[in-house]
Amino acid sequence: MPWSQIAERIGQATGHPFRGIERTPVAGGSINAAYRLGDGRRNYFVKLNRPDALSQFQAESDGLRELAAAGAIRVPAAVDCGLAGERAFLVLEWITLHGRGDWAALGEGLAHLHECTARRHGWHRDNAIGATPQPNPWTEDWGEFFATQRLGHQLTLAEANGAEPALIDAGRRLQEALPLLFRDHAPSPSLLHGDLWTGNIAFDDGRRPVLYDPAVHYGDRECDLAMSELFGRLPEVVYRAYHAVWPLDPGYPTRRELYQLYHVLNHFNLFGGGYGGQAVTRIRRLLTELGCQPCGG
Repeated sequence: MPWSQIAERIGQATGHPFRGIERTPVAGGSINAAYRLGDGRRNYFVKLNRPDALSQFQAESDGLRELAAAGAIRVPAAVDCGLAGERAFLVLEWITLHGRGDWAALGEGLAHLHECTARRHGWHRDNAIGATPQPNPWTEDWGEFFATQRLGHQLTLAEANGAEPALIDAGRRLQEALPLLFRDHAPSPSLLHGDLWTGNIAFDDGRRPVLYDPAVHYGDRECDLAMSELFGRLPEVVYRAYHAVWPLDPGYPTRRELYQLYHVLNHFNLFGGGYGGQAVTRIRRLLTELGCQPCGG
């Protein structure tokens, strides 16, 4: 393992020599190997993967810096990333995380994060949602961006991954019908975490919320909220605090279904199984909501 090289890079990045003699495996998700690397005085969180994962680590590092610059919610500071031996690595600030804290501060902070906007939707680079590439070309129109770079992209991957024709056919019909849904909704391009579910939210020693593992881009703020309701809704105080800062626009429940569909399709592309059936059900509900006759039985 290339620990001496990583320790040397940490020393160069921080301006303080670092030996990194204490290495402890920690939970880091299913994609990367993760460790706490320490020298008895300082600790860092280190992710390791194959060399071809370097671009994803670079995108994650850029995303964390983008979120940190907003000053709305704490994220781990990105220290360094690169190649060491036969491994790509990402070094982040070590934060001792807890499952409980100030949930209201999370809602308020999320609303203030979304108040940070860009001129267009997308981002300056592509990144990943889980292990799936996520294209982010700058696009003026949100409906066009979502139809092509989110729904269309996932449908193309699903077809390549052997999805049933019923899913692809219904999905393409929905893609064509999206102008109806966005006819009266032109959101500002808000700074988004992009993968906001309970597994990417925790609290530091001061009970302050911490976000990590982002899939950063600029888009409809409702995307973050929709994702936060997909795999176990957050405590109600989060949404009350958010709405007190910035109430949601009419039509959110229908758009929530669409924005959650993106993640359901992504889970089909990552894991297969019953996510395909869930996607078809959501697509047909949306087609009905938009006044389009769902195809298939």
